Amino acid sequence: MSTPHPAKVVLNKAPRESAVAKKQRAGKIARQLALTYPDAECALHHKNPFQLLAATILSAQCTDERVNMVTPALFKRYPGPAELAVAKPEEVEKLIQSTGFFRNKAANLRGMARAVVENFGGKLPRTLEELVTLPGVGRKTANVLLGTAFGIATGVVVDTHVTRISRLLALTAHTDAVKIEQDLMKLLPSEDWVNFSHRLIHHGRRICIARRPKCLECPLLTLCPRVGLPPIDQSSDSR
Repeated sequence: MSTPHPAKVVLNKAPRESAVAKKQRAGKIARQLALTYPDAECALHHKNPFQLLAATILSAQCTDERVNMVTPALFKRYPGPAELAVAKPEEVEKLIQSTGFFRNKAANLRGMARAVVENFGGKLPRTLEELVTLPGVGRKTANVLLGTAFGIATGVVVDTHVTRISRLLALTAHTDAVKIEQDLMKLLPSEDWVNFSHRLIHHGRRICIARRPKCLECPLLTLCPRVGLPPIDQSSDSR
């Protein structure tokens, strides 16, 4: 007697919707996130733009919580770009070692500080084009600084949470951060770009958890196609 094969799980697919309908749905998502997380802000502790830039460089492949444990001592020792620019590599490495890839990050921090001092008179530039010339600063890091520290919306910050949840929400089908950012920028007004990222990141940490999303608790459930996930079993919430 043959053993029956288990039923194949059919995963949810992105809905067919017009560009206008998708944009309207994206607007509803942004508004619901604003209601749910009205006070969401950057999780990296900082007191000024220089500290935010340094912390963001350290956050690569590291948790914000770990970065926040490291930066108080770093900023006490090097309060500005002038001090960090002349820092000894081994001293910086020791302070940031627990964030991982510490030698590369130390080199980027020192290089960033030197470039700020030598090329921008000790003040952080306020354009994307200038920021990405600094060592360790790519588009994502520049967007974080400009949006959070200066209130300048140049794009949408796309981290692992934003990547994953934007795909679940069928706001993008891409996996490349630059292409995801372009999709989101087309769907959202520029005044929403900065806070949308902050709120989606908070949502990813509290509700839309990667390994066990709490879909039945989610304020976005009626707006979310849950692309790539199996249909919800109403009898067993994923709490």
